[in-house]
Amino acid sequence: MTSPGTASTLWLRRFHPGEGRTVRLVCFPHAGGSASFFLPVSAALSAEAEVIALQYPGRQDRRREPCVEDIASLADRITDELLTLDDRPTVYFGHSMGAVLAFETAWRLERKGTHAPGAIIASGRRAPSTTRLETVHRQDDDGVIAELKLLNGTNAQLLGDEEVLRMAMPAIRADYRAIERYTCGPDRVLGCPVVVLTGDADPRTTVAEARAWQAHTDGAFRLRVLPGGHFFLADQQTAVLREISAELAELR
Repeated sequence: MTSPGTASTLWLRRFHPGEGRTVRLVCFPHAGGSASFFLPVSAALSAEAEVIALQYPGRQDRRREPCVEDIASLADRITDELLTLDDRPTVYFGHSMGAVLAFETAWRLERKGTHAPGAIIASGRRAPSTTRLETVHRQDDDGVIAELKLLNGTNAQLLGDEEVLRMAMPAIRADYRAIERYTCGPDRVLGCPVVVLTGDADPRTTVAEARAWQAHTDGAFRLRVLPGGHFFLADQQTAVLREISAELAELR
């Protein structure tokens, strides 16, 4: 059993020691993603923060567990898990679906009046109240794979490995079902600052849709547009890490 302020658990993964750090970074994976996606972030920032990455049910070592196919339910579960940690200053960093989950979790914790983050960084996702007709979760496997290729978010080698892809497909489809059915009213507003990062060639988020996040915070807002598509953070890792580090520094 872990003591307060530590991780790892089924939900919360810590890849590098975080004892003695005064601030925390919690990372929320994209649709079909896993905690290990943030291993490079943990390696780069563990000297300045306790870095925790979320592991959703239905993938990797949790692949035998049923996926959660509803954003609200998933945010409720994540909220409960984060409440088990000590209440140190924290930044949330979420990419794509993870940005929405970071937002929804922050909103829940602000309402509870405890453990709320000092800031969230929303990467590669349009604002919660913007809408698009998206039906990837209703397509067959070939259609889902076509979407993954469009977003350039899955290694080409994995796409060619039918066995690995078959194992990952239930989680991918469940996550798409959750995020494509998600809705949020314009009145859902955070009190903390929001930083938005977006790629200038993202086929699923325009700059205007990214800027619309500003309506969802009463705190400071900053938008940074970086070169690249939906997974711009792979090529722009240095710039992304700099943005995260700057937000962590604000909380010290």
